[in-house]
Amino acid sequence: MEDKLVVKHEENSDSNHGKSPEERTIEELLQTGIVNIDKPAGPTSFQVTENGKKILDAKKAGHAGTLDPGVSGVFVVGLNDGTKILKALLEAPKEYICLMRLHESAELTKLKKIFSEFSGKIFQTPPVKAAVKRVLRIREIYEINLIEKSGKDVLFQVLCESGTYIRRLCHDIGLALGTAAHMQQLRRTKTGPFDESSIVTLHELADAFALWKEEGDEKYLRRAVQPLENGLSHLQKVIISDSAVNSITHGAQLAVPGILKYSHSLKRNDLLAAFTQKGEAVMLGQALMDSDEIMEVKKGIAVKTERVLIGTDIYPRYKK
Repeated sequence: MEDKLVVKHEENSDSNHGKSPEERTIEELLQTGIVNIDKPAGPTSFQVTENGKKILDAKKAGHAGTLDPGVSGVFVVGLNDGTKILKALLEAPKEYICLMRLHESAELTKLKKIFSEFSGKIFQTPPVKAAVKRVLRIREIYEINLIEKSGKDVLFQVLCESGTYIRRLCHDIGLALGTAAHMQQLRRTKTGPFDESSIVTLHELADAFALWKEEGDEKYLRRAVQPLENGLSHLQKVIISDSAVNSITHGAQLAVPGILKYSHSLKRNDLLAAFTQKGEAVMLGQALMDSDEIMEVKKGIAVKTERVLIGTDIYPRYKK
């Protein structure tokens, strides 16, 4: 559920500058967009990213979280300037559907009880083949649901903190059952705000790009390449004045007078996204005030700018 916005003050936006993300040309989308690719089992994350980059003739591309070669599903790729938001998606919650094989059969009631014990904060040590240091760490399981059990095969859905290893989770569930278990198949179904409803295969992406290049039909390519703003909807947000945009693009911090609206539940140190009134993402930043403080004060720095997302020439420098 999206957090409601609190209005600090209102002003009109200048129609001569900027545009809503939906009004961008296809060329602008390809320069700043995001693609939710349906990664097949087999290729590496690097190979899928490079294939997407090549298909769309992008100069730069990156992804929002590695999937092992054998894992399929939601694989978010940023194109060119769209790579600037990937850090926010890398740290976003992930959802998976997993097929786990038990080495010995277990009663359904016992299985349900063990699953409930793995909800919340858990300790994990990354698998031997992981690309990170193998130290004990805490990860949070937001939801874990048993979908189906057939013999020794168990199908479950899990929504978890980024950096949770599902292969290790299967291993630990097996130990808790007094037996052993391993991950047989895994599919990622969600990364932050992206799920399977907007997914596109590499073949579909190639066809859509060719249709635009050869026949000028951009309808299917527009479905595949999304505005980068779609990758920020899970964050806390502030809506800012047109007059604040230009200074932020040149490295300034966001002061309270430049804020028009803000998330009701905003807390200090939250990662947030700042938007224009037209819906354009301006920057990623760190909140230096909570929502109550922003409402109470008239001046001061409210947000530390961490990553500028909009060009310096979109909004002019306004005279004070």
